[in-house]
Amino acid sequence: MSLIGTLLGYALTLFILVMIVRMVLDWTTQLATGPSRTGRARELTHAWTEPVIAPVRRRLPPLRAGGLAFDLAFTVVFVAALILRSIAFSL
Repeated sequence: MSLIGTLLGYALTLFILVMIVRMVLDWTTQLATGPSRTGRARELTHAWTEPVIAPVRRRLPPLRAGGLAFDLAFTVVFVAALILRSIAFSL
């Protein structure tokens, strides 16, 4: 493995972990019945991931199903990050 591929793989791993934290915090915020205590952590995860997700979301808006909306952009970026991570580690 090359050093650049390894570093890129670790950076993508960190990005994937931040996306997972964002997903969990978003779910807990949506499912909470009282005030949410995830404010600052949620802001940080959105600040780190939104610059990547927003351009995809402009091309691929959320899929509406009744009162629910599925964010396909998040899923596309998540899967792309997984694929790019496996490619980076194989360099």
